[in-house]
Amino acid sequence: MFHVLSDPTRREILKQLGVGEMTVMNLAKPFDMSLPAISKHLKVLEKAGLVSVRKEGTFRYYGLNPKTVDSAFEWLMELRNFWTTQLTSLEHFLDNQPKEK
Repeated sequence: MFHVLSDPTRREILKQLGVGEMTVMNLAKPFDMSLPAISKHLKVLEKAGLVSVRKEGTFRYYGLNPKTVDSAFEWLMELRNFWTTQLTSLEHFLDNQPKEK
């Protein structure tokens, strides 16, 4: 998932979808790239489970998949808590070491 999010275009697409569902045409407007290129980014996001697709007539509407985004956020918070605890322990350890002269 984080490999998917490492691309700035995909992050911007997710930001746009945070407002609500959009078609490929609307998502492509702020980018200087072709519709097929935007579609490829959307497929990567869809495969990662970050976006969902809803077909209505000839249009495909893309939207955020909140469950996957929430799962990633929860994992990051667990990781943050782990490292905060580890760094606090290291700080206490270093504070209690005898000072060298």
